[in-house]
Amino acid sequence: MDGRMECSGSGKGWETRCSLQDVQGIPLLGPIATHWKRVETFKAFPEDVIIATYPKAGTTWTQEIVDLIFNHGDADKVRRAPTHFRMPFLEMTAPNPTLSGLTQLETMEPPRIIKTHLPIQLLPNTIWEAGCKIIYVARNPKDSVVSYFHFDHMNLIQPEPGPWPQYLDRFMKGKLGWGSWYDHVKGYWKEKEKKNILYLFYEDMKEYPFREIQKIMEFLGYQLSGEVVGKIAQLTSFAAMQGNPMANYSSVPDTIFNRQASQFLRKGEVGDWQNHFSAEEDAAFEAHYITAMADCSIPFRFLI
Repeated sequence: MDGRMECSGSGKGWETRCSLQDVQGIPLLGPIATHWKRVETFKAFPEDVIIATYPKAGTTWTQEIVDLIFNHGDADKVRRAPTHFRMPFLEMTAPNPTLSGLTQLETMEPPRIIKTHLPIQLLPNTIWEAGCKIIYVARNPKDSVVSYFHFDHMNLIQPEPGPWPQYLDRFMKGKLGWGSWYDHVKGYWKEKEKKNILYLFYEDMKEYPFREIQKIMEFLGYQLSGEVVGKIAQLTSFAAMQGNPMANYSSVPDTIFNRQASQFLRKGEVGDWQNHFSAEEDAAFEAHYITAMADCSIPFRFLI
């Protein structure tokens, strides 16, 4: 890590895509690496709730569920501001302070709902010291890489994704932003019994939303009626969120998100990978997956 920004920006937004820099063996966006000391020394409070995921694993979805639980299903309260202002992105920094999650969090009082994509070994120590509750959502790797690929096309901060075959290879080698999917999902899985971690699966949330919302509610210590849980499930359906300007990132300027390439909330499906993987790619991926996950049996589902 050499301290260079590795991408530039004005007060209004970004001007170039960022490159990745190594932080303790993990490739992160240049601005995150540049300001890593601020991330590392971030002060957490016991009341804070951390929502951790590998990129494109239902982060925004889970944030919306948690905010609705905090507000007892009151949709009006949850529409008070866009997602990234209500529940800032811990490690994200930006030329414009209003787009910097870290800057926002430093001015907010607990309890805060905090988003992060950091692997478990890079979480600030104060999160463990404070005993924060962590909700981790894991998504099967095939859908994860497809979603990440489309996201990197539309997000003009992220490194240029390049062609799909090369992108898939970089994913398998852990060369994308926030590192190896395999290490990420295994890191939180192996610590879930020892630490205050609720480990959820994207596929379960799609198939059994009421049940999974109840799990989150109970983990957070809330008691809401079945009617309210049902309302939260309805408000956080993919269609509802896609049409909600406070949850669909439509407030992010076109200088950052190229919506001609993709929407932020693109499909939200399980099994879309079948539209992208060739038979040869699928066979190679399966072989790699079996080897990479041999030391950790996590019950991922690729279809529901």
